[in-house]
Amino acid sequence: MAEVKKLATRDGYGKALVELGREHSNIVVLDADLAGSTKTGMFKKEFPDRHFNCGIAEADMMCVAAGLSTAGFVPFASSFAMFASGRAYEQIRNSIGYPHLNVKIGATHGGMSVGEDGASHQCCEDFALMRSIPGMTVICPADAVEAEAAVKAAYELEGPVYLRFGRLAVPVFHEEGFTFAIGKGEIMREGTDVAIIANGLMVYEAVQAGELLEQKGIHARIINMSTVKPIDEELVLQAAKDCGRVITCEEHSIIGGLGEAVCSLLSEKLPTPVRRIGVDDRFGISGPAYEVLEHFGLCAKHIAEVAEDFCK
Repeated sequence: MAEVKKLATRDGYGKALVELGREHSNIVVLDADLAGSTKTGMFKKEFPDRHFNCGIAEADMMCVAAGLSTAGFVPFASSFAMFASGRAYEQIRNSIGYPHLNVKIGATHGGMSVGEDGASHQCCEDFALMRSIPGMTVICPADAVEAEAAVKAAYELEGPVYLRFGRLAVPVFHEEGFTFAIGKGEIMREGTDVAIIANGLMVYEAVQAGELLEQKGIHARIINMSTVKPIDEELVLQAAKDCGRVITCEEHSIIGGLGEAVCSLLSEKLPTPVRRIGVDDRFGISGPAYEVLEHFGLCAKHIAEVAEDFCK
């Protein structure tokens, strides 16, 4: 069997910025002294006059991005998720969200898969923070191809967008040329026994879990919900109606993220039993990325175990 191609979603971010830069002269990219890690260095190499290193001053960077957007530019402000969403929250809320400016935030190194960098850099609160800002669109693509398409879709959307990317190279399962629709989910596998709704690197794990469940006679519907806000309400409600049970999977705290978005919707419109897989109310630990993910149950084996127990 051919080996599965792996790329980090941040690679898709860097590639998309370059392609957009070639097509649109109003795109500018800002980074906080992390051009190599965020992959914005790819844009800097080709368009040095449209790349601005704001230094280790994320709050200032967001304000610069806000100002540039009022002058007709479309800025992509880039840093690690922990700093982009956490350190600069006030500036994003007041200088970008409140006036509803056309700023795109590229947040890399999100979630537990930062691995050895440990709890201080493992941002599992960013969905919750960004979802709380009125008018903010929140996206977490599942692979590098989808990431590239999501960045291009974000450019076309007027208003603030938070894009979360990962550090870890993960399997690529979307075909080149994939079109991303903001606010729309994607059915990866059909089933009627349980619906598993995931985003980010958890999508591939959910698909693998679906294969494990199939061997036990459990047919899981796997849904890629890369847009965390707004979620695809129609797809979630239909899955809940057809399957009667829903599991959410995210590389984020179970508080405030995809799980809560799904639960809020279902509790109001179609009460359905739900189990949330994510990071319980705790901080992370240091270690190799895949070992950290397995430790926190962010893997196919654990998803399958939860689903099997749920279906009993």
